[in-house]
Amino acid sequence: MVRFGAQLGQAINHLVSIVHPSTLRGWIRAERRGKRKVPVARGRRPTSEQMRRLIVKLGRETGWGYTRILGELKKLGTCYVSRNTVRNVLREHGLDPGPRRGVGTWDEFLKIHAATLWQCDFFSKRVLTPKGFRELFVLVFLHVGTRRVFLTSATQHPNEAWVIEQAEAFVRHARAKKLAANIIMHDRDCKFTAGFDSALEKAGIDARRSAYRAPNTAAYVERFVQSIKQECLEHFVVFGKRHMDYLCREFVEHYQVERPHQGLDNNLLVSRRRQKKRQTDLVPLGDVGCRIRLGGLLKHYHRKAA
Repeated sequence: MVRFGAQLGQAINHLVSIVHPSTLRGWIRAERRGKRKVPVARGRRPTSEQMRRLIVKLGRETGWGYTRILGELKKLGTCYVSRNTVRNVLREHGLDPGPRRGVGTWDEFLKIHAATLWQCDFFSKRVLTPKGFRELFVLVFLHVGTRRVFLTSATQHPNEAWVIEQAEAFVRHARAKKLAANIIMHDRDCKFTAGFDSALEKAGIDARRSAYRAPNTAAYVERFVQSIKQECLEHFVVFGKRHMDYLCREFVEHYQVERPHQGLDNNLLVSRRRQKKRQTDLVPLGDVGCRIRLGGLLKHYHRKAA
């Protein structure tokens, strides 16, 4: 017992040497009153999950640096987020906290200029004429934003005079359809002469040549060329220029009015005046009609009028 008392006294003396006596007395008084002192959390409060998601959203959608994102957050009424917090959140999600530099990607260029950007390209088809098989050329102009297409009349001789005439016809068509045209892209085909570019520049259109070995520069118009060949022209033996122009007109009408487009979320280009009725999941088979072109090669399914 004496030994235990001695050990207790040593422990108390050691505790007193570490803790101030007034602090020890305060602990004893709080214990007697049945109260415990709750420790106060120190430091900056953690960033909420909602704020972190907002920072990541701004970083991914814009490519801004953390200083610009911080300014946007303050503009939204958030003032307690620090510069280092924004930077650390971006890094945690694999985003560069610095601003995006340089000219950007080609995909970004297309999205920014889609409303005023056109692409043009040639395609050809061997047709049967009284003098044997001949090569006919057609020039395609495609509006990237709406996928509207303008096709020229076919010709066997796409010389400089002809391409200049088609450039002027395209300008008149774009103005008649009220489609803006600020930039037009084409490849380095020798048929796109200096006179062709000059005719476009006189109308205020910037004609740009694609880079060497860069097929994606004019991917939209090349995709249209592939569509008209695979879905239409390859199924026919074309007899002369008039037959070629007729097939092209029918396909363009189908392409612009009846055919859905994956690049536009499978929406048609015409106004949906037929959608006055409420959409339903079930469509009776008797209400579905089919409109055909070119002997049934091109089909368009629609709801019959009530």
